[in-house]
Amino acid sequence: MADPRSYRPARGDIPTDPGVYRFRDATGRVIYVGKAKNLRNRLSSYFAPLHSLAPKTRTMVTTAAGVEWVVVSSELESLQLEYTWIKQFQPRFNIAYRDDKSYPYLAVTMGEKVPRALVTRGTKKKGTRYFGPYSQAWAIRETLDAVLRVFPVRSCAPGVYRRAERSGRPCLLGYIGKCTAPCVGEISQEDHRALVEDLCQFMAGRAEPFIKELEEKMMAAAAVQDFETAAARRDDVEALRKAFERNAVVLSDAVDADFFALADDELEAAVQVFHVRGGRIRGQRGWVTEKVEETDSAHLLEALLQQVYGEGAADSITGAELKAQAAREERGSHHRPRTVELDYREDLIPRTVLVSHPVQEAEQLEQWLSELRGSKVTISTPQRGDKAHLMATVQENARQALALHKSRRAGDITTRSASLQQLQEALDLPDALMRIECYDISHVQGTNVVASMVVFEDGLPRKAEYRKFSITGEAARDDTAAMYDVIHRRFSRHLAQQEEQQQECAPTTGALDPDSLDTDPAARKRFAYPPNLVVVDGGPPQVAAASRALEDLGVVDVAVVGLAKRLEEVWVPDDEFPVILPRASEALYLMQRVRDEAHRFAITFHRAKRGKSMIASVLDELPGVGPAKQKALLKHFGSAKKLKSARLEEIQEVPGFGPALAAKVMAAIHQDDDTAQSAVNMATGEIMD
Repeated sequence: MADPRSYRPARGDIPTDPGVYRFRDATGRVIYVGKAKNLRNRLSSYFAPLHSLAPKTRTMVTTAAGVEWVVVSSELESLQLEYTWIKQFQPRFNIAYRDDKSYPYLAVTMGEKVPRALVTRGTKKKGTRYFGPYSQAWAIRETLDAVLRVFPVRSCAPGVYRRAERSGRPCLLGYIGKCTAPCVGEISQEDHRALVEDLCQFMAGRAEPFIKELEEKMMAAAAVQDFETAAARRDDVEALRKAFERNAVVLSDAVDADFFALADDELEAAVQVFHVRGGRIRGQRGWVTEKVEETDSAHLLEALLQQVYGEGAADSITGAELKAQAAREERGSHHRPRTVELDYREDLIPRTVLVSHPVQEAEQLEQWLSELRGSKVTISTPQRGDKAHLMATVQENARQALALHKSRRAGDITTRSASLQQLQEALDLPDALMRIECYDISHVQGTNVVASMVVFEDGLPRKAEYRKFSITGEAARDDTAAMYDVIHRRFSRHLAQQEEQQQECAPTTGALDPDSLDTDPAARKRFAYPPNLVVVDGGPPQVAAASRALEDLGVVDVAVVGLAKRLEEVWVPDDEFPVILPRASEALYLMQRVRDEAHRFAITFHRAKRGKSMIASVLDELPGVGPAKQKALLKHFGSAKKLKSARLEEIQEVPGFGPALAAKVMAAIHQDDDTAQSAVNMATGEIMD
């Protein structure tokens, strides 16, 4: 581990101009790239005392062995250079988005001599136009099959095309009219390219001119009683409409925009984008990234926009190539030359980029994107109307994608095994972590204090073995006392049942009496099964309380740690400094998942108990409603929320509640609700009459 002081530059040597900097490790490899409006202020922040740095930053500066920088003339130049260096060096500590799954695209190989249309996934190739992404492969295949009826372009593989050229006979698609067969000269290469461009225009959202043209041909054929041709054109129109209407209409026809939404937690982030062209959702795509540096939502989105549009522009066919292509067509074809450069740039980068969180460097990003597109691009966050409504949908997709990614990651046995092994090594534990228990305390200003215990075995939750605790009396005075009480109760039960098991296993003579056996001994002993590791939600005070409870009981074979929320530090008993797990490690991810599950379970129990106690406190003052009838009410309705929303007639259905008592209960529950109170008064009046 390097000491940052060994390579720290003198403060006076660092310029105050905007620029881009990069940290290198001992081998000379670039491990981090960043930009700054003021290089001196930004770089000085990395050389603060190590204990004051965030864990991620601390790891980066102790891994590095040197830093260098380049001064630029503007913030826009720093943005461009930062992107260039990130793409060139791929630093390990920079944000790197990866697709959360492989999406299918409709690709048109404009860079080939005879372009073809195909469904593809994976890395994009230079000189190829892509339409999508599509969420389902069958959707794009059905779309391609429909449009080939009207735009019968080549869709065969290179081997099939060459074999047809040699034999002089087209493939099956050529015979059935799904291809114009340029392989055997049925159409010239120039005319075929013009047909391919028409296909690209249609897929880019400009469908109406083609549909209108086909409808005119249909009407003309019908006028001269050429009904066979008219029927064929009718089917063509239907095929185009079906392909075009597959994409949902969400905004007006004039809207071309990309909607980016982000959902994140302490370790990872997921981003979803909806590509809207002509008011229709033409594609959807998602990415996930690990937070290997201290960052916020604005920085995450900024890095994503750089990656998405920067790589797209680099992988696309260049403007010079497109102009040369147009010139060749103008010289060699009788068709009007197409101008496809602007169309492609508009598809790649729309006029409007909408983001769920404001981007800090929005002005510089707008300038950069405008240069890539060739016209003005704006970045904004929708606040109201249809765009805000669609953004909420994209945001929900991002949240679902993050949850799905985490569940898939947790379900992978290789990943689980790695996380358990990493955690065991980091905590220097002698035994494999077969069972982990986590405890959390929940209350509101010391009232309704509860605790939760969740169990993970082999890295997976065992919800049947979760337990919840109500804490009362002296133990409810603060979190440490509550934690001591919970740990002491849990392991006291463990010791008691361990003693029972030893007595049951003592040598005996004679037959066993079946009636003396536990009908379900496994269920009775699960709670007593001891964990290898106890995790508490909190820092040193909570860890000390849990450790003291185990010591008082004489339990010495269970390790105790605490996970503090603020910096995700792992605290062990009697240690002055915490254990810092790598930010992107599977071990930290497992610890967070265990802690979050314990917190969720505790909050759920606390809310349920608080609701019941609030209803009970109201009903305690009513004559004739004692604990038994309160229990009957809650048993009948299942929850305090359902009881509060119940009608007077429904309360009367509970055994022991007549019209008068039900009206009193209704009035007590809705004492602050004027509408419900008036209804109760009317019902009470009717009863009195």
